Amino acid sequence: MKTKNNNSEFGSGFIRFFTFLCVIIIIGFPSEVISQEKPDTSFTKTDTTYLIEMNDDTEIIGKLISENEKEIKLSTKNFGEITVFKSNIKKKILLDASDFVKGKYWFRNPNSTRYFIGPSAFNLEPGEGYYQNVALVFNSFNVGLTKNISIGGGLELISTFGSLASGDFQPIFFLTPKIGFKVSENISTGVGLLYASIPSGDERKGIGMLYGVGTVGNLNNNFTLGLGWGYAGDDFEDKPTITLSAMTRISEKTMFVTENWIIPFEEKYMGIYSYGIRFFGEKISVDLGFINNKDIFEAIIIGIPYVDFVVKFGK
Repeated sequence: MKTKNNNSEFGSGFIRFFTFLCVIIIIGFPSEVISQEKPDTSFTKTDTTYLIEMNDDTEIIGKLISENEKEIKLSTKNFGEITVFKSNIKKKILLDASDFVKGKYWFRNPNSTRYFIGPSAFNLEPGEGYYQNVALVFNSFNVGLTKNISIGGGLELISTFGSLASGDFQPIFFLTPKIGFKVSENISTGVGLLYASIPSGDERKGIGMLYGVGTVGNLNNNFTLGLGWGYAGDDFEDKPTITLSAMTRISEKTMFVTENWIIPFEEKYMGIYSYGIRFFGEKISVDLGFINNKDIFEAIIIGIPYVDFVVKFGK
């Protein structure tokens, strides 16, 4: 790894960027939380289609005709015009063309903010979150704090169990804050930080990556380009890691997912590729894939098996 110390131009840039990230979180968090204190039951876009979830968990899909302070009127496919009291509404989702295939509503991808491991620029909604387990070893939680800010973290289990057995609790843990913005209907951007704390003798060492991502597409079909600068302790990589990832929905409950890393290695770059299928329902997804590159291919043609599962909670 070719590195520069934290007094270098890159190190100073890293500190300035991370400071900016913290300022955005501090400024944005209170206003977003305040705006989310009361349930949003306003319907300002007439002649658009909504998914309404009632307090008894009944779901209604209909086009908004009119509204007043107490109720809304919808035009539905199966029941014609109906009136719904706002006090009975648990949540509402504004639907668009990507939510329908051949006129049929397909529930939304429950794991749109990540490919296998790497992030997209899409954000979790406030109060929405998920638990992810990778290969029964890495465990993490991610939660949406505001419309634009999420934070996650977790533990790696093998070293945790080993440290517990020895009586010295020294787990590997990591944190993953992210800020994301929707630039236009089909373009989103985000910045984030991966920080991991690893035991190193009697001390701990911090490693991770500062990254930026741009995603083109919708929750079902999208492509993401990412650039990230890795660091270990006080040393920072002077060349970026490049990520190219994509997912596309191939049926109501399956997606094709690919995540690819181009990593600086000595004076060159090394590629690591992954591909697989995501099986999912409204709250759970399971990824079955393979990790490959030139060296792995020579030993295992299809690649090293990869598996994870995600359980969504909240909204």
